[in-house]
Amino acid sequence: MNAPLDTAIAVDVYRQRRERVLAALRAAGGGVAIVPTAPELLRNRDTAYPYRYDSYFHYLTGFTEPDAVLVLNAAAPHGAPESILFCRGKNADREIWEGFHYGPEAARDAFGFDAAFAVDVIDTEMPRLLADSGTVHYRFGASADFDRRLAGWIDAVRALARTGVAAPDAMLDLTPLLDDMRLVKDEHELAIMMRAAHISALAHRRAMQACRPGIREYELEAELLYVFRKHGAQSPAYGSIVAAGANACVLHYPAGNATAKDGDLILIDAACELDGYASDITRTFPANGRFSPAQRTLYDIVLAAQQAAIDATRAGVPFEAPHDAAVRVLAQGLLDTGIIPKTRFSNVDDVIAERAYTRFYMHRTGHWIGMDVHDCGDYRERLAERDGNGALPWRTLKAGMTLTVEPGLYVRADDDVPPEYWNIGIRIEDDAIVREQGCELITRGVPVAADEIEALMRALA
Repeated sequence: MNAPLDTAIAVDVYRQRRERVLAALRAAGGGVAIVPTAPELLRNRDTAYPYRYDSYFHYLTGFTEPDAVLVLNAAAPHGAPESILFCRGKNADREIWEGFHYGPEAARDAFGFDAAFAVDVIDTEMPRLLADSGTVHYRFGASADFDRRLAGWIDAVRALARTGVAAPDAMLDLTPLLDDMRLVKDEHELAIMMRAAHISALAHRRAMQACRPGIREYELEAELLYVFRKHGAQSPAYGSIVAAGANACVLHYPAGNATAKDGDLILIDAACELDGYASDITRTFPANGRFSPAQRTLYDIVLAAQQAAIDATRAGVPFEAPHDAAVRVLAQGLLDTGIIPKTRFSNVDDVIAERAYTRFYMHRTGHWIGMDVHDCGDYRERLAERDGNGALPWRTLKAGMTLTVEPGLYVRADDDVPPEYWNIGIRIEDDAIVREQGCELITRGVPVAADEIEALMRALA
């Protein structure tokens, strides 16, 4: 009971990341970086939500316990500790109720910190570490409570001014540095993401296998959650979207109790989180195992749009390129089907210029993915010059970046839309690793072509 979980710790990976931060701080003139983990949150009364650590903190430490703070001291004298962890102290009584906690000494040794202290002494130790440090590097605004604690530590240093101690004279946002580090994934991260993608694909296959007219959305959600946990994922990466029929036209529809009817499409946007990394998959398939002609027409348009976006995803192109490629295919498809009437728009360029497609496709084609399902990192080059409209240029994709590719069409019932397309919602989403000459899809363990989906559902019926 009072032993750590049987999970390997990639000590060198986390140590190297901390060294990168320290090197960046030294290059900027030194200072102290402070990275707290997330607090525990009450669900109701005395029941807490399942604990999820802060992603930035975990990226630099691998440490998963609450009540922890990482300090990286680039102002430390030669030989003094530079990477310091504050965490819960050992407490035998608490471990009877909650299980194993590392405590400072074991955490220092297991995770490769220079020093570790019980978090109970942080109010004493932090003013000492901040004295004469010059600059504080911190993610301002992430936690109002921690912001106030930090202000208190700085005030404590200022109170010592007559002793010759100098309080920090600058405060810099640590977020841009950490975001840029997290944006390009290392091999350790990619290996976890591939495993998470594999588990999520298995879950989607099981949901397709279980689907039939008469099943409820929450029953399909249960199939997904079972596979996630059976294969070792800690949790869903986000609230599962399981939408039958017209519910698929609601972008963030939570799995409810609606019944899948014969002739409905089912849209499932669900995936797991494994060892701190998210996956993100969406598939749309017929409840009865066979697309209707109208469903098949729209599905093939969305699939072609996704392929166009995939073809446009590679190192050296702007982040917007896959979206532009998908929009062109979707806009042409909307014209060809009469969903957008040719009497109003003579060609696809007019549809795009007027943004008429946004009535049926109102989101972007992708987002960063990593430790968070909508991962950190700017989508535009924040230090570049703005164009004539005041906009920054889109970020250039680099090898090792990871993003989703997820076009869709959502056609609600309306008098000016051909009725055969009413209440059809389709999205197809895969996770991609940017490579020099293209991209690698890591979520294709679940079928995507309409014929393949139908074949799988026939085989498993």
